[in-house]
Amino acid sequence: MVLSLVIRNFAGLEGIITNDRKYMADFKDLVQLRRSHRKFTEEEIDAEDVKLIMRAALMAPTSKGQRAWQFVVVDDKMDLEKLSDAKDMGGQLIKGAAMAVVVLGDPMQNDCWVEDGSIAAISMQYQAEELGLGSCWVQMRGRGLSDGTTADTVIRGILDIPENLNVLCIIAFGHKADERKPQNEDKLKWENVHIDKF
Repeated sequence: MVLSLVIRNFAGLEGIITNDRKYMADFKDLVQLRRSHRKFTEEEIDAEDVKLIMRAALMAPTSKGQRAWQFVVVDDKMDLEKLSDAKDMGGQLIKGAAMAVVVLGDPMQNDCWVEDGSIAAISMQYQAEELGLGSCWVQMRGRGLSDGTTADTVIRGILDIPENLNVLCIIAFGHKADERKPQNEDKLKWENVHIDKF
């Protein structure tokens, strides 16, 4: 028998527990709880959870329904460490992740590859949060090493990525080793929202 009960988490937001797993009851709660996590435990991610994360990416909307993105799922520790060195700053957290997903697009095939990849990336992050997993976007497009080598070049060499595909970002995933409070409702910048005219 499946145990299902409504609980309150530390923020007072409602969620549902089913088979020892916590699920958000409402999307409004999910977007408040999702934060970037840069520290992960050593625990691996369950294969079914990986499938759900990739399902979220593959269901993401795209320009003209092209679904032209490509994804490389990486869980090899040596490759994760190499990917963490694809740019000078901000990538080191990748080596501590249980897995990472490299988000790719072909600019010659799809002029909206950045937008489509971004939507897929955040879809994966929301799915991960709903599963109780942490994630962090690591920007790679336009980044690289101090010697002029692009992150694209480095990552392409590690993962045998075809020349026609560009790297947008790498999303690192893992079980959270740090605790972050939900976003503060009082700090939302409603002054940046304009109605009818700027």
